[in-house]
Amino acid sequence: MKAVILAGGLGTRIAEESDTKPKPMVEIGGRPLLWHIMKTYASHGIKDFVICLGYKGYVIKEFFINYYNHMSDMIVDLGVGEHKIVNTQSEDWKIALVDTGAETLTGGRLKRIASYIGDETFCLTYGDGLSDIDITAEIEFHKSHKRLATVAAVQPPGRFGVLNLDASRIVTSFEEKPSDEMGWINGGFFVLEPGVLDYIENDSISWEREPLSRLAKDGQLCAFPHTGFWRPCDTLRDKRELEALWAEGKADWRVW
Repeated sequence: MKAVILAGGLGTRIAEESDTKPKPMVEIGGRPLLWHIMKTYASHGIKDFVICLGYKGYVIKEFFINYYNHMSDMIVDLGVGEHKIVNTQSEDWKIALVDTGAETLTGGRLKRIASYIGDETFCLTYGDGLSDIDITAEIEFHKSHKRLATVAAVQPPGRFGVLNLDASRIVTSFEEKPSDEMGWINGGFFVLEPGVLDYIENDSISWEREPLSRLAKDGQLCAFPHTGFWRPCDTLRDKRELEALWAEGKADWRVW
């Protein structure tokens, strides 16, 4: 099974980082977000990836082209201009790096890599969200309901305390950052059938709008509830919080 990762957006909300690289290349613990996500999939046996490139896609290409050497020990003989790999910690991944356009929206990017998917069930996620989601269980759930699409449903951590008031405006209770403040939302981490591509018309289609709405209307979209760790990296604040979790050994998304 393949995992498709959307990695072509501008990442304007974290411009401090994305001015020089795509958001999926923002580092947590010295490794890009993209690498963390791929490690999650690999831990469930999915090691065949299709990366949808766009903004500064060459940065991602260069990372993986040089990955083997960067992750290996080597002996360099400057006198003769030769080097030899003596130990490697590289991954056994197969990666298709596909330029899907600088301005293409998420649905259009997915449509553009149709030839890489073929007729098989595949996974899809965004290049900026970390989670300890059980991918294997989600795939099994998807196969059991026999519909075109499954989406991981998550309850994001609240950013603000919630005041509950009575008719006299007296505070009856206070909840500090409740996890269900927004209810269930799209957490990414989809399992899809190739038939979902028929719901995408062109590059200007956002996957999160017309296609998902039409799939839901047609009864072809099921939710896989995930109550464990889930966190996007949308802002510099998010990055710092994820870095702190990694440094403190509390990176719950590290399932490998």
